[in-house]
Amino acid sequence: MSIIKWIDDRLPIFSFVNHELRDYPTPKNLTYMWNFGSLAGVMLVIMILTGVFLAMNYVPNVHYAFNSVERIMREVNYGWLIRYMHMNGASMFFIIVYIHMFRGLYYGSFKAPRELLWMIGVVIFLLMMATAFLGYVLPWGQMSFWGATVITNLFSAFPIVGDSIVALLWGGFSVDNPTLNRFYALHYLLPFIIAAVSMLHMVALHQFGSNNPLGIDRKGPEDSIPFHPFYTIKDLFGLGVFLLIYMGFVFYAPNFFGEADNYIPANPLVTPPHIVPEWYFLPFYAILRSIPDKLSGVLAMFSAIAVLFILPWLDTHRVRSARFRPYYRWLFWVFLINCLVLGWVGAKQPEGLYLIIGRLATSYYFLHFLVILPLLSKFEPSPPLPMSISQPILEGDKK
Repeated sequence: MSIIKWIDDRLPIFSFVNHELRDYPTPKNLTYMWNFGSLAGVMLVIMILTGVFLAMNYVPNVHYAFNSVERIMREVNYGWLIRYMHMNGASMFFIIVYIHMFRGLYYGSFKAPRELLWMIGVVIFLLMMATAFLGYVLPWGQMSFWGATVITNLFSAFPIVGDSIVALLWGGFSVDNPTLNRFYALHYLLPFIIAAVSMLHMVALHQFGSNNPLGIDRKGPEDSIPFHPFYTIKDLFGLGVFLLIYMGFVFYAPNFFGEADNYIPANPLVTPPHIVPEWYFLPFYAILRSIPDKLSGVLAMFSAIAVLFILPWLDTHRVRSARFRPYYRWLFWVFLINCLVLGWVGAKQPEGLYLIIGRLATSYYFLHFLVILPLLSKFEPSPPLPMSISQPILEGDKK
């Protein structure tokens, strides 16, 4: 159309979209495990839109916040649907991102030349965790209030600056109205920062292209296919399956991921018997509680994420994909099970057998990154790799 050509000559947005989302050359052997990047983008849009509509009716005041959430659920047209989509969307978002990250670990997507791509992804993960924690406080139920109290108090473990950080977060001498206002403002702001960093993530991805299950680079046009229609169809199918699962929780089990105590208004005078964060924080919560010293526990918790930044320099094996690394492949599954154990322990009381298991799982978490991966990089044999992405496909056709 002439109007599109006129706009494109002056602002080449259509050419950009056509090049980056239609003709973009993609490895021809990507599986459905590569759907989760686009699903994360869709989930981010859903979270921002539902969050904006919720913000129109939410009151960030300790005397009215809980009742304003109840009003959204009971009186605002389709408010229950918007809130359940937002509430369960947080869990869906983390499920998608965790699968996306573990897929990157399995296929070596963090290795050269994609180190910066991986590091930007870890930044997005950190921003997601901060946003989710801030949002968990807003309903101002029992778990919201006491979760905010416990987590913000962790910063007091830092010498000299700790108390100042806590006072800055609280806006006073305890978790109160200034705290809620700060958390509300930051919770509204951070998703847009995540969107901006996600754009950088996409730019870094398109600089060298997607990794693939074989973990080898594309050798020529015969190894590539255009993103559209091959992967747009694949992504749409994956999106359809995901939405069925997502809406299943929204309509039939909306409180599956929640805590019943958060439907009790916040009471600073009554401490819940067991303060538990959302499930996606549980592995890091278990690491925090596995160390008896407060400062060491906080440092270990933050180090569990910080170690991901230096992962490209810890695993320097020349082969990317675990498909060709038998030792790494088995140890990857051990590491995955270890993370699930940490999540299970994080939901239990830190005593008895649970405390011992948590300490063992914490030790293995850091052992995997700081000891096992460097040793595998040095001693694991390097098998011969396929000459190109097309070779295994053509050999399979011949068979």
